[in-house]
Amino acid sequence: MVVDVVILAAGQGSRMCSKQPKVLHRLAGKPLLGHVLDTATRFENAQITVVIGHGAEGVRACFADRSINWVEQTEQLGTAHAVAQALPFLRASASTLILYGDVPLISFSTLQVLVELSDDDTLALLTARVGDPSGYGRIIRNRYAAVEAIVEHKDATPTQREINEINTGVMCVNSDLLHALLPNIDKGNAQGEYYLTDLIGLVRAAGKAIRTSAPASLLEIEGVNTRMQLAALERAHQREIAASLMDQGVSFADPARFDCRGRLRTGTDVFIDINSVFEGEVELGSGTSIGPNCAIANAVIGEGVVVKANTVIEGSINAPVVLANDVQVGPFARLREGTILAAGTRIGNFVETKKARLGEGSKANHLAYLGDAEIGAGVNIGAGTITCNYDGVNKHKTQIEDGAFIGSNSSLVAPLVIGKGATVGAGSAIAKSVPSENLAVARGAQRNIPGWKRPHQKPPEGK
Repeated sequence: MVVDVVILAAGQGSRMCSKQPKVLHRLAGKPLLGHVLDTATRFENAQITVVIGHGAEGVRACFADRSINWVEQTEQLGTAHAVAQALPFLRASASTLILYGDVPLISFSTLQVLVELSDDDTLALLTARVGDPSGYGRIIRNRYAAVEAIVEHKDATPTQREINEINTGVMCVNSDLLHALLPNIDKGNAQGEYYLTDLIGLVRAAGKAIRTSAPASLLEIEGVNTRMQLAALERAHQREIAASLMDQGVSFADPARFDCRGRLRTGTDVFIDINSVFEGEVELGSGTSIGPNCAIANAVIGEGVVVKANTVIEGSINAPVVLANDVQVGPFARLREGTILAAGTRIGNFVETKKARLGEGSKANHLAYLGDAEIGAGVNIGAGTITCNYDGVNKHKTQIEDGAFIGSNSSLVAPLVIGKGATVGAGSAIAKSVPSENLAVARGAQRNIPGWKRPHQKPPEGK
């Protein structure tokens, strides 16, 4: 089956009180439209057309890397008018799904059912029964329970407003049928707009069938018109993610204080404390514990790892942070892109790493910066140590071989090699390589000056 997707994303979203187009506001770290696009692209060989209007250039720029037919609705004349702008891009006899850029959580499985219900002579419509249908179009059925029409709330009679089955706006219709009937929609309604909902009556009048299905969850049809709605949908979505993770063996100190802004994969017996945020692609091995207030992005974390409070792990897609089994990190550590820690390593408080590899059992427990560093197994990095890797133009590598001991407050001026089993004395500035099993000390000579008086501030005149 050939599937074309039309996504309506032209609205200004004035109730958001924002200069940014509504569909670019973020839910779970991703633009609202991005959620819909990700779902739509799961249909094989789908052709996607997005109707844009307000902030069109910003919307295009945000998704410049995607294969999308962009069409602009220069006048906001209603949903049917918006769909009409996409007609030239629809393939003959395709099943055309109509979606909305501000309804981000529609599921692929729900859309699959809708596509399967539709055919050349059948329009498939997504409806839902809700407790409070105020503001929604009502589904009008005849005595045989067949859908006859959709009446918008403002146009509905008091009796029709009692109906609790609503139109979600999501439908699937044959593109040829859409081409034939859409031009017949007029704007004789309370809003003076071209309503896509009028298509239902035209389909019935043409002797075609209408079939309906419902979403698995009402969250799937929730739209975003205000920041309050966005915040409520964010929390509801995060609760669903947390519930799914708990089903897979994750424990939360409080699942209401957790944010996933990407994809989080976990083993069993994982513990996640409060206020932890996960972004991008993150994997947590079995038995791993994440402390409170941690931010973790693009990382592969092994089994039995302990990430203590207030630690920041910020890998990138191309250079993720990788922690092997039984690593301990934090509190207050920062691991940047390209950091790779072997089994049993220890990174302590106020230690920062970038493009650093630490071998098995090595440790940097306090107040250090390790950048562009290749560190062997069993190495001890003392407090206050830094790798001076940047000369103002280029980055240089520091190599520290197995079993080396770096004393506190040492500056290692790259490029250099600290040999196997070598020791660097505390307070040294090392600018030359150190052979294996050597002691390197590079300090200025100490002088003790007797009778030296510390300077004092003079009192103000007149006192």
